[in-house]
Amino acid sequence: MTRGSYAPVAAGVLTMLLALPAAHGQTSLFRGQIPSFTTAQAARGRDLYTANCQMCHGADLNGGQFGPAVRGAAFDAQWSGQSAGSLSNAAYSAIDAFILQSNGLAAGRHELAAEQVSTPRPALFGRRGAPIWGPPNYDATYRAAMARQDALLAGLTPVTDAMLRDPPDSDWMMWRRTYSSLGFSPLRQINTRNVARLGVAWTWPLHTSPDEITPLVHDGILFIKSADAIQALNAANGDLLWQYIRPLPDSLNDGRAAVAKSMAIYGDALYAPTADGHVIALDARSGKLLWDHEILSPALTTEGVRLDGGPIVVKGKVIMGVSFSTPLKGGCFIFALDAQSGRELWRFHTVARPGEPGGDSWNGAPVDQRYGGSVWTAGSYDPALNLVYFGTGNTYDTATLLVPQPQSEPQTGDSNDALYTESTVALDPDTGRLVWYYQHMKRDVWDLDWTFEQSLIDLPIDGVGHRLLVTGGKIAVFDALDRANGHYEFSKDAGLQNVVVHIDPKTGAKSINPALTPVAGQQKLLCPHGGGARSWPATSYDPDTHLLFVPLVESCAEFTWIPRDAAQTAAGGMDIHFVLRPRPDSDGKFGRVEAIDLASRRIVWTDRQRAPIASSMLATAGGIAFNGARDRYFRAYDQRNGKILWQTRLDAVPSSTPITYSVDGVQYVAVVAGGGGAHESTWPTLTPEIVDPPGGTMLWIFRLPPSAGQASGGEGAVR
Repeated sequence: MTRGSYAPVAAGVLTMLLALPAAHGQTSLFRGQIPSFTTAQAARGRDLYTANCQMCHGADLNGGQFGPAVRGAAFDAQWSGQSAGSLSNAAYSAIDAFILQSNGLAAGRHELAAEQVSTPRPALFGRRGAPIWGPPNYDATYRAAMARQDALLAGLTPVTDAMLRDPPDSDWMMWRRTYSSLGFSPLRQINTRNVARLGVAWTWPLHTSPDEITPLVHDGILFIKSADAIQALNAANGDLLWQYIRPLPDSLNDGRAAVAKSMAIYGDALYAPTADGHVIALDARSGKLLWDHEILSPALTTEGVRLDGGPIVVKGKVIMGVSFSTPLKGGCFIFALDAQSGRELWRFHTVARPGEPGGDSWNGAPVDQRYGGSVWTAGSYDPALNLVYFGTGNTYDTATLLVPQPQSEPQTGDSNDALYTESTVALDPDTGRLVWYYQHMKRDVWDLDWTFEQSLIDLPIDGVGHRLLVTGGKIAVFDALDRANGHYEFSKDAGLQNVVVHIDPKTGAKSINPALTPVAGQQKLLCPHGGGARSWPATSYDPDTHLLFVPLVESCAEFTWIPRDAAQTAAGGMDIHFVLRPRPDSDGKFGRVEAIDLASRRIVWTDRQRAPIASSMLATAGGIAFNGARDRYFRAYDQRNGKILWQTRLDAVPSSTPITYSVDGVQYVAVVAGGGGAHESTWPTLTPEIVDPPGGTMLWIFRLPPSAGQASGGEGAVR
């Protein structure tokens, strides 16, 4: 509402205005159940209205130079289901109470609360919240446009298990496109010969928040989440089809907790985590809320526990993990919900309990003093083995795992391994039972998570085909395991760390540099910084060339262990303090993209640049590897040699996961720019000359011009 700007609903609230009864002298505007609000709430709303809304909508609510009336018959014609601006939920509820009072409703005993909102198409005003001046013009052009949108939504086919196992080339229906989490598309219309002609097809401004989201596309409809909004767009032209607005508690209203990396689609429903610790299911054709299941209590979300990874759907179960567990005594967990009802079916704790395998690996600490095992990203699934795979994070209490040992010896043994932190866990999706686990690094007390994508790769080793799981931690060491049983196969070190001094070639056990053992109050040089040589921005893998494309940042940190007691640990945060530093041999280039041939374990090419890498990789059958960096450039690399074939500068940093899809024979590339959560806030001091624009989150869509021959076949045709 401030400065005359209009935005979709932030707190839910004027949705009931067109559904209130005409009774007791109230205007015909009110048809339905009368909402409750208090006199004190309306008084707060009056002051907020005066400060934020009066300039546009008038002191008497009858409209002004820049805004329509918000009372009486004029209000009835102008507004439906929307509020405007960027205030908190409580502020909007108070303003709404004042507006209700001004429209003749009597105060009650209970305050008006924000409601969840699914905005209908097209309501009585612009989809992005712009007011309509005068009665809506429902003419023939309007009716034809709505008919086209209705036909597009009606043509959305239910997503089956078979489709998730083998998705259409045109679609992108989960975080890394397939259950294998390769981040690879078989589309080849955009290729090394024509990518230089890539241009903007359309853009769409999103609700502002730190954003790591992956758009999903199915049957020509693109689904996107940002801050408190989930929206469905025409994937070919950006028309808004529907939106769902979820009001957040004031404690979460700044959007930082609204970071999520992905959603999921299955059957006729779209599944999404929310900033207030719920998982919701929406009707994919309308945005209607189907069910809402609370995973985390308001107290936990306020303290920072989050659902900021993303779900996968396996055989009718919505499966995902919880992250940032310091307030979660006993560590994080992975859970499964019934896709039809939202009912919880099972829960697996990523911190082992006494009496379980690994339960004695916490140095004798009681369960309520075991912290960690965060699940920051979506899992993978092998339908043939019927196993889901997740990576887990570190512990948040260094003291729990430190035991007196000679400084000259690496920390070994079972008593302080802290299972199942820094591990890959393979679970039976039907029951949540642990089938196998592999701990990539024991006793991680440096915040060097191994909680990223679990890439399921079929690869020949010594002429024999192997079904592998490949995953890398923040130290940019990649382990390859047999995904049937967790047997160690090999590792590849990108060479940007000083933590691991030796990797056992048979078991993969890592010997830790004893000089880095934390000593209270003593500063030590750690490479990489806790932000990681690599972090949540995901790798991509081309199954035809066996090339793994890795986004990296070259960094180090001065770290200091500051011991805390159990109460201080439970209060949140970590007991390791980091000061970001360039590597001792740094030449001022921090961003690094690397192509690794997993068959030969050889680095094929490396591209280094000043700006740290910000986005996940995207590889395509057209021979392209896409990636974005902190300098706001979005780039297309030639997979064969790392040559930059195309680049464009966005309005903000693309700290997200780019995708590609096709509609009616035309291939598009999509990426979200703006924000990027903790990873994005880590690196600015390395390159202080790179200044991020203030605010704003934007969805960018690119395509070739029609002259490039998209719809005609030949070299540009979609395979």
